[in-house]
Amino acid sequence: MSRPLAPLLQLVRQGAVFGAVGLAATLTHVLIALALEGLAGVEALLANLIGYTCGIGVSYLGHARLTFGAPSRNAAQFARFLAVTFFGLGLNQLIVWVCVHRIGWPFWAALVAVVLLVPGPTFVLAKLWAFRRPSA
Repeated sequence: MSRPLAPLLQLVRQGAVFGAVGLAATLTHVLIALALEGLAGVEALLANLIGYTCGIGVSYLGHARLTFGAPSRNAAQFARFLAVTFFGLGLNQLIVWVCVHRIGWPFWAALVAVVLLVPGPTFVLAKLWAFRRPSA
């Protein structure tokens, strides 16, 4: 009976761990971005870019080891991960630009939109492409 549920349970576990690792990477990103923008007066898009970049290491190591149980020393996998990350960054920057510069939201509100909209597509790309297992 548990056999048919195993793939679903693995997906749920991966989703939960992806969320936890993503939260750690996002906190790294957001805290650095807010500090740069609020305390150092760095422009919102640059502060966001620097914060996002700081979260990449947390994200890759956490997702490779914890989320997907993949080796962290794999150049091809890291390159795919970077492609997913840059897709996420592009989506992230687009959301910040639209929210801050077009709609007029405060930077913190744009970051809330980022946190709500970016993880879903990046999980799918990470699972199905960046950290995919080689076929037997």
